Amino acid sequence: MAETVDVDSATVWPEDAEDVTEAYLANWFVREGSPVDQGETLCEMQVEKVSIDVTAPVSGTVSEIVVGEGADFDHGDILARIRPSA
Repeated sequence: MAETVDVDSATVWPEDAEDVTEAYLANWFVREGSPVDQGETLCEMQVEKVSIDVTAPVSGTVSEIVVGEGADFDHGDILARIRPSA
């Protein structure tokens, strides 16, 4: 199996919400199997009613969506995995 890159919620968690431990995944803009470019918006999460775009850390293919749309998740949870382009 090819190596994947984790899309981690901690990398986009707002600094002023460090004491908040839970967020909500509002919307996915990609699906498993979708090609993505580095910096492309993957999903929108909400922390304390603030919407935050989560972007792809690398170019590649979305190999797994770990947190479903409409689900709550914790600080540091993996939201998705991307198989980097060769």
